[in-house]
Amino acid sequence: MRAGELLGRTAYDLHGRRLGRVVDVVVRGGFPPDRLRLTDVIVAGHWWTRVTGRLIGPELHPSGPWLLRAAARVLGRSTHQLPVDQVRLSPPVPGFPFSPPGGAA
Repeated sequence: MRAGELLGRTAYDLHGRRLGRVVDVVVRGGFPPDRLRLTDVIVAGHWWTRVTGRLIGPELHPSGPWLLRAAARVLGRSTHQLPVDQVRLSPPVPGFPFSPPGGAA
């Protein structure tokens, strides 16, 4: 599975409530060590957070100018990092949230 297959998809929680659109993914090292594992997705609830949100987030620039940090907090309020097993995508992606054993990553 490629990140491009997930980005821009509409994300829903397990109860069918719309969360927003996928704007980024989080991967961590798995086993064997050279294989990465998708663990979380970053979902933006509003159009302006899809444009800015996670990219200028205050957690990435904690020592920047106060005005930039304040604007990033306001713009990024609807951006959330969610575990892949708590998200359903529309349209569905084959193998999401987990690839079948022995399948391609």
